[in-house]
This record gives sequence, structure tokens and C-alpha cells, in this order.
Amino acid sequence: MDEKINRIDAVHSLGFHNFHGPESGEFVFPDGETPPTEEVIQAEIIRLQAEYNAQEYARNRASEYPSQGDQMDMIYKDNKNSTTTHADAVEAVKTKWPKDNSGPVE
Repeated sequence: MDEKINRIDAVHSLGFHNFHGPESGEFVFPDGETPPTEEVIQAEIIRLQAEYNAQEYARNRASEYPSQGDQMDMIYKDNKNSTTTHADAVEAVKTKWPKDNSGPVE
């Protein structure tokens, strides 16, 4: 888990965008707008953190895939030479970092 979801992230995610704070620990919302309760904010923090954590494999994969230029070169050469270099390179990363976040699988 690289990132900790904070209260501001949660309030934004709940659809509130015209507020300021929390300089004093409290958000200030425009007149007439009912702010979310602390329980709702905390539940949203938990939901967002779980969503973020579930995508760890995707972040790990993205950092290990060959560059776009290298991938294009592999695809070109695979088409020209009837090889599978590109597919093999992508599959190796997908195997190392499974969607169940159990990686790295060596």
C-alpha cells in the first residue's frame, strides 16, 4: 500500500467539490449544502483505500512493461519474423504480477 487515502479525497469522491478546509479540522461547505457525516467520510476512506489496494498489481505491471517504443518494435519484428517476442514479454509481466496481488511470482 503506497498511498493513504485522506479525508479530502473521500469528500471529493462523495461529490462535494465546493468546500474548503480543514484548516481547523473541519470542512466548510457552502450555505445550504449538507455536509457528509464523519461516519460517511470514514466509510468512503475505507472503500477508496480498498479500491486503491486492489489495483496494486496494475501499478506493478505498468512499471515493468517494456516502453511503448520497445513494444512497437517487438510487434513490428514479430509480424515480420512470425515470432511472439511481444506476447511473451507481456505475458511474463502478467505472470509475475497476478490480478490477485500475490506477486511477485518468480
